[in-house]
Amino acid sequence: MTLKEAINYFESLNSATSQKSKRAIFQKFIHLLKNLENKDLSTLELKVVEQTLDGLGLEAEGPKNNKYFKKALGHFQKKMKELLSLTPEGYYTNLGVGLGASFGVLFGIVVLSSFERSMGISFGISIGMLIGILVGRNLDAQAKASGKMI
Repeated sequence: MTLKEAINYFESLNSATSQKSKRAIFQKFIHLLKNLENKDLSTLELKVVEQTLDGLGLEAEGPKNNKYFKKALGHFQKKMKELLSLTPEGYYTNLGVGLGASFGVLFGIVVLSSFERSMGISFGISIGMLIGILVGRNLDAQAKASGKMI
């Protein structure tokens, strides 16, 4: 399946459904595919993208629900990250928030133990998330500057 065929496929699905959750997934796919189309990809990279699209089984018969399309979107993004080093917008920011919150709990328990336990944990989570957001935004900006963001 070529990029143009995939865009047309998801645009037709988007116009055919009235469910907001499905429409959101289809619009994410369309946005991602249009960004790939606008990138200056080599023929080898384009071939990898088309093989990944074929591997999703979008043209297969049978009922497809939200779970199927969410899983397909996640798989597609993962493959683009692995094979072409292309990351979606906000990838590192989301990763930074998650890691910051996780390490913030630990930081709150160990370092901020002089406060009441729940107060230390909440300060730790806040500080960790703030640091994670800052680092993630910086990495997202670097990826965008180097042309590795879709």
